[in-house]
This record gives sequence, C-alpha cells and structure tokens, in this order.
Amino acid sequence: MFAAKAFTIVLAVLVVVIVVVGVIAKNKDKPDERIKITRLNDQYDDVSMMMKTVLLNNDEIKKLEKEKKAKIKKEKKTPQNPDKKRVFVLDFDGDIKASAVTSLRQEVTAILMVAEKNDEVFVRVSSAGGMVNTYGLAASQLKRIKDKEIRLTISVDKVAASGGYMMACVADHILAAPFAIVGSIGVVAQIPNFNRLLKKHDIDFEMITAGEYKRTLTLFGENTEQARNKFKEDIDDVHDLFKNFVKQERPVVDIEKISTGEYWFGIRAKELALVDELKTSDDYLLDCVSQADIYSVKHVEKKNLGKKFSGFLSSITEDVMTRAQTKSNETQLS
Repeated sequence: MFAAKAFTIVLAVLVVVIVVVGVIAKNKDKPDERIKITRLNDQYDDVSMMMKTVLLNNDEIKKLEKEKKAKIKKEKKTPQNPDKKRVFVLDFDGDIKASAVTSLRQEVTAILMVAEKNDEVFVRVSSAGGMVNTYGLAASQLKRIKDKEIRLTISVDKVAASGGYMMACVADHILAAPFAIVGSIGVVAQIPNFNRLLKKHDIDFEMITAGEYKRTLTLFGENTEQARNKFKEDIDDVHDLFKNFVKQERPVVDIEKISTGEYWFGIRAKELALVDELKTSDDYLLDCVSQADIYSVKHVEKKNLGKKFSGFLSSITEDVMTRAQTKSNETQLS
C-alpha cells in the first residue's frame, strides 16, 4: 500500500511538471511586450450614458438608447472620415532614473508608424526630475514627434520640474493645472565623504586613476580644492546645456530669469511663459471628444515571476536610497 501511494504521488507530481513545461513551451515564442491601444471616446460615451440613466426618467432613457443604437448603426454604414483628427494620449510618470523612458520610446515609435500631420500627440508628464542622461533621452523621444511635424501637446497636472520640464519644453503647447509645480531649471549633485571617519579608525583608502580628472570628488578619498573646482565646473557646464536646450525649444522665455533653480506654481509659470495655458488634462481631452478620435497608447511588458520579484526589490532599494539621500556622485537636474 505504501508503494502504491508513493507511486501515485510521484505520478501526480510528474503530471503537474509536464503540464507546466508544456505551458512554458507554448508561450516561449510569444512576445513579452505589446502596445495596448484603447479608444477613449467609448469610455467617455459610457460614462455619459451612465450618468443620464440615473438622471433621466424611463421614457427619456428609452429614447436615448434608441438614438444611441441609430447612431452606432449609422457610423457602421458611414465610411470613416480620413481627415478626422486623431489624438494619441501618452502618460509619463517619472522617477529619478526616468525608468518610464523604456516604455516611452516604444510608444512613440508605434505612434510615428501610423500618425499623420493632422494628428496630435498628447502627453501627461508627471516628474520632479532626476538623472541628466535619462531625462535627456526622454526629451529626445518627444522631439522625434516634432521632427515629424506632428503637433505635440504636454499637460502638467501635478509636477514637471527639472528633468520633467526638460521634457515639457519640447512641446508645441504646454498646459498646466493652476497649482502644478513647474520649472526648477537647475542642476544639483551631492556626495558624502567618509575620509575623516576612515582616518579616525586608521583605515587607509587607495584609488589609482589614469587621467587627470578621471575622479574628482570621491566618497572615501581626501577631496582637494582642485577636485571641487573641477566638479563645480562640470555642474556649471551641465546647467549651461540645460539652459540652452530650454531656450532653443522655448524661445519665448527669459532664460536668465527662470534658470535659477526655482520652481513656480502653474499660475506664476504662465506669467513667466513657462507654460501656455492653465488647464487640466481632463478638460483638454473632454474638449477633444466631439472633434477627434482619442486613443490611449501604452507599452505593456509581460513580466514573469522572476522579473516581478526583481522589480519589487529594485523599487524598495531605490525608495530607501532616495529617502536617505545617499545617491552619490550622480548629477541630477533640479
């Protein structure tokens, strides 16, 4: 009996393993990434219909449903208007490393494959800034849209500061909520130094470099005035590049007045020509519903268990490091 039970258990385990292997093999060739497109007009129509069914009486509801069915039937028979404007909606939620740029580049590529000059790309940017190189790449992705002569509108509902504004200034038209945070055209870099602590405990630290400025300020070595001056020179150079980029993309601003590293709320940002209009993204899209076909475009990555766990650990690590403000030797737009 024991042998029979053991055999049954082993057989059951083998069956499970075979099924799992079969599923993995079946999905092996399927792409891990895809572009998800949602027509937002339908969502607005559904919300409108839901509200009306609550507010209207039964006779009015029946009449409304009849009109809706007639409208759908007519739209199916009527050829699609090729000249009707399309608005492609993207969302960029930025962290310090601008990790969302990975999805942004895929989304922009997908849109550029089908967009016409009559269309528009609408990007909701939310970011307090971060690393120079990654936010520079994010801004370059948005410039691809303008280079194709497709209208680019960027909306700031909460914050587009520093690297976030580097992205926003590329737009043909910038919207901001009245109290959204905008600006902060400056650069910051910070690094702790433990040299005196090491000396106190009689710990030697050695670093060998080739090239006069391969390292300037360091974590553990004794920093010199020459190293500090070089580090400051590098920061000033990044700031100049940032200022020139903003001035090039948005020549209406007084670059010397707004490049002090300060930020402003939307109302003041409009006075300084940092934004063009005070309006939320919700109002803008609601205005577009009757005039254009609106599509949400999202890059979706299918993550396996390993990737999800790795991403979870990565997010925790980043949060801890950010809170402790110990990210060393990383130049950030601020």
